[in-house]
Amino acid sequence: MLFVLSSLAPVVLLIAIGFWVGVRGWVSSDGAKEISNLAFMVLAPALLFRTMSQVHLDQLDVQPVAMYFVGAIGLFAVLFLSLGWNRRATVLALAATFSNTVMLGIPLIGLMYGPPGLVYLFTLISLHALVMLTLATVVLELVLAREAALDPTVDSAQRHPLMTIAVAVRNAVIHPVPLPILLGLAWGQLGWVMPEVLDKPIQWMGSTFGPLALLLVGITLAGVLHDVRQSWAGQSRSKAMRPLWVATSLALLKNLGHPLLVLLLGWAFGVTGLALAVMVSAASMPIGANVFLFSQRYAVGEDAVPAAVALSTLLAIVTVPWVLSWVN
Repeated sequence: MLFVLSSLAPVVLLIAIGFWVGVRGWVSSDGAKEISNLAFMVLAPALLFRTMSQVHLDQLDVQPVAMYFVGAIGLFAVLFLSLGWNRRATVLALAATFSNTVMLGIPLIGLMYGPPGLVYLFTLISLHALVMLTLATVVLELVLAREAALDPTVDSAQRHPLMTIAVAVRNAVIHPVPLPILLGLAWGQLGWVMPEVLDKPIQWMGSTFGPLALLLVGITLAGVLHDVRQSWAGQSRSKAMRPLWVATSLALLKNLGHPLLVLLLGWAFGVTGLALAVMVSAASMPIGANVFLFSQRYAVGEDAVPAAVALSTLLAIVTVPWVLSWVN
């Protein structure tokens, strides 16, 4: 436990510094978006490509990743079915199963487990958005198609679910996270050697991503909390409490229920050691920002999802060390 806390201390400190920067307004919301674009479009691909270019396919262990998705998809299905088979149920189920594996997961697991742990994580990340966001898109489009079929005022020809799903799959692959992972793996299999004049800048950019991403988590968290307070301002206490309870339930389910399920499945599948530790750690990460964007895109769950993202990230300061102590 002491090792976990000492490893997490730099993470918490950087997030706290970012939060203070956000509260003080030293970085505007537009500035944070531009820095985030720099991190995800330039720095993260450099880290992902360089790490995976040093990995050979025969070194990859896909069983832990398969086990992770069994848990995530199973939990998604249970929540979707129990919450009402509708658009809101889809977004809430995604919130409980979609981890912040990049912005928070990469620096944390890099600190905890080093390059061997990152290989497991990057294998997961290469499929994470593709599997989970495509699953949610498929379900949402099917729900929307059913609603359109039942509503005589809606022209069903205006919506093409299969085309939307195909675009979602394409966008999930041609993306600054999975694409450099796949390109890095391809580079490694070809046995090419990166010239130092290229390798050194890529290494510098990759090493910059972790600290900058953690600062952005804090800055974004300050902005989200400000937006949540504003959205609830003027509402009655009873009206404001309902989305807060939903958000709290989602945050606890994501931060504790999801990793516990992955841990139990790991034992059942015979996954142990570093592989299990990384998968449980990834599951313990708070709700990813993509869920917020998903909620905004489909205009559903907007009362609870932003608060759930904020609460999940705040609670992660306490829950992540506890969960990591289960496997360390």
